[in-house]
Amino acid sequence: MNKDRVKGKIKDVAGRVERQAGEWTDDPTKQAKGASKQVEGKVQNAWGKAEDAAKRAADEDKNAKPPQRVSEERDYDESAGGVRRSQG
Repeated sequence: MNKDRVKGKIKDVAGRVERQAGEWTDDPTKQAKGASKQVEGKVQNAWGKAEDAAKRAADEDKNAKPPQRVSEERDYDESAGGVRRSQG
């Protein structure tokens, strides 16, 4: 979890509290400011999630093994010590 996700969540909660306080006190300005702060927090949290996902994908890609070559011959049997299987 990165700092954008934490800060975004804090803004989201603070905005929710401010919006609710505006509803209780019947203050449309406070409601609007709270809703705005809440949206800002949600966007920042989403940005942090996207950064985390990108970092996770990069780490997985960095640690991935390169693809292995597959033999073109289908009648080659490794379990039989490299002996060709008879077809038929």
